[in-house]
Amino acid sequence: MSGSEFHVHGAHEHAVEHEAEHGPGLAQYVAIFTAVLSTVGAIVSYQGGATQNQAMLYKNEAVLKKAQASDQWAFYQAKSSKQHLMEVSVDLAPKDRVEYYRKQIAKYDAEKKEIKQKAEQLDEESRKADELSEQAMHPHHKLAQGMTLIQIAISLASITALTRRRWLFGLALAAAGGGLVMAGMGWLA
Repeated sequence: MSGSEFHVHGAHEHAVEHEAEHGPGLAQYVAIFTAVLSTVGAIVSYQGGATQNQAMLYKNEAVLKKAQASDQWAFYQAKSSKQHLMEVSVDLAPKDRVEYYRKQIAKYDAEKKEIKQKAEQLDEESRKADELSEQAMHPHHKLAQGMTLIQIAISLASITALTRRRWLFGLALAAAGGGLVMAGMGWLA
């Protein structure tokens, strides 16, 4: 049979020849598109999660500082109550004990100033951590919106592969473009 001019092609050879003659088909474009978009989506999703985690860390710090400030304000109030008791005692105590109560009043007054300063400092630290949390969360919203559009694009591309409707692929491209713009805005925020 070696002299025969009849040659049988395998199925894979036929596919290779078809691709060589006609170029890549819609299914191949859709497959490449979804693979690239899935990779980009994974990166956007990671970045969105990272910004959300950072925002939560700052928010936790704000809550911790606010609790510490609250403790300091309670301590301040306790010192104020003791100081008021000493002030009442000055009026009620015998003359030989009045000086002791006046010293106690001065001591509590000095302690209150330190406590108040620390409480105000902790309140300020809480406020700053709250601001940082808000700033960290801002890009998350844009990244989440971008990721949503990317997922829509992947879904539209999948439907395109099933229905072979090219106009759906155009919608998928538009959704992907919107998703990339939103994700870019999130990164730049």
